Amino acid sequence: MKYRAVVSNKKRLDSTADFILKVNEILLKTFGKPQRNLKSDPIDILIATILSQNTNDINSHKAFRNLKKQFPTNENILNASLITIEKTIKIAGLAKQKSRAIKNSLKKIYSDNGELSLNSLKAMEIDEALKYLSSFKGVGLKTAACVLLFGLHWNVCPVDTHIHRILNRIGIVNTRDRNKTFYELNKILPDGIAHELHTNLIKLGRTICLSQKPKCFECPINSLCKYEKKNLVISESVRTVINRNKDFMLLDNVN
Repeated sequence: MKYRAVVSNKKRLDSTADFILKVNEILLKTFGKPQRNLKSDPIDILIATILSQNTNDINSHKAFRNLKKQFPTNENILNASLITIEKTIKIAGLAKQKSRAIKNSLKKIYSDNGELSLNSLKAMEIDEALKYLSSFKGVGLKTAACVLLFGLHWNVCPVDTHIHRILNRIGIVNTRDRNKTFYELNKILPDGIAHELHTNLIKLGRTICLSQKPKCFECPINSLCKYEKKNLVISESVRTVINRNKDFMLLDNVN
């Protein structure tokens, strides 16, 4: 019985992985293969992701550029006062909390490594790296995963509110919180698709698979989706328009 249970579970996981690949293929046809920045510094990704919390990518990017203009190096940021950092990143919102999270993270990195570098992550396993980054004050699992995906280019798919919502609707997971969704997804995530899947799921969530009144009538994965409350009433007034605010991806524009 135990052997049968293991085999059955493996078949289920393999089937879900195949389903993920099918969804990814459709999203690539819909949104295209996203360009990615392969030169980003992991610390810059960490800072940018902190800035992105509870705001849009456009304002996050402005705040990041303001910060880099005011403080050209991470050493400059580390040595700056909290109030100065706070004023510099004001456009991103929650400036007091974010300035503390940035400053605390840089302090810990320097204390642990003797320099402002996250090269030590390269020698870690994924779970160890996630645990280490999540130990920083103000850094959660999603931010840690973003550092690994966008800063180190590992096959790790961060889960934000859009991805959590979509994966539950289409039936890949059945979870109540984003962290659970993250672990369920990444234990079966096929090799080499994390960046494109992550990016295109966010685009789908921003433009079509909305939290309220999703546009199921124009969703490219509608036929695969198991969502029971599909909105299939076509209305030209709510046709999807992908504008810069919704198509711009912050972490692929950090440099």
